[in-house]
Amino acid sequence: MIDFHCHVDLYPNPREIARECRERKLRVLSVTTTPSAWDGTSALGGGTMITALGLHPQLAHERKGELPLFDRILPGSAYVGEVGLDGGPEFKAHWQDQVDVFRHVLNACNEAGGRVMSIHSRRASTPVLDLLELYPGSGTPILHWFTGTVRELDRAISLGCWFSVGPAMLRSKRGKDLVMRMPQERVLTESDGPFVQQGGRTILPWEVDVAVDAIAECWGCDLGVMDQILSNNLNMLLSEGQQ
Repeated sequence: MIDFHCHVDLYPNPREIARECRERKLRVLSVTTTPSAWDGTSALGGGTMITALGLHPQLAHERKGELPLFDRILPGSAYVGEVGLDGGPEFKAHWQDQVDVFRHVLNACNEAGGRVMSIHSRRASTPVLDLLELYPGSGTPILHWFTGTVRELDRAISLGCWFSVGPAMLRSKRGKDLVMRMPQERVLTESDGPFVQQGGRTILPWEVDVAVDAIAECWGCDLGVMDQILSNNLNMLLSEGQQ
């Protein structure tokens, strides 16, 4: 199984979660929300878990002073996330800080030769795509929990974006319709734990199996084929991260 967007360090018991992921041989992209969280989160990794360097858009106005730290760590991280933009009304006052931080991140990734990036685009799909278009050398963008329009999805596909899809996204008809339009060779599963509820409690990383089942149903394929598609996609993406 694959969980390509999970905040392992933000669970109440991160060491236990990390150990369970390794025991289950779950392939995890453990994203961070601030550069200062990098050291502690990296210490949880190893084995089947990769740590990504991030600066979450909802924290951009508070943590933009950590960009120099981001730049210092970046050469040692092939994966970046969670980064991006959030267009929610509660973050409108900090929009310019978000844009400045995301632009800095993309430029840094571009200068570093490109990175695999897990990107937040809630209510901000078009501005995210606009900036990705300005920095085509920034790497491979993976739009986590994409909620844009069909037109924005088509644009994202044309720009080479990938998508990570979790159980929460697949609970709505709109989410399923978007997944049905996504290129099968550019989709991975995610939990976005611990920020998602599953069965009335915090989702666990290995509960991405719910998403695997739902995507297979959307695409009309059996679980064996679905597992092979996801495995092939992950191997392709990991090879890009090693370049």
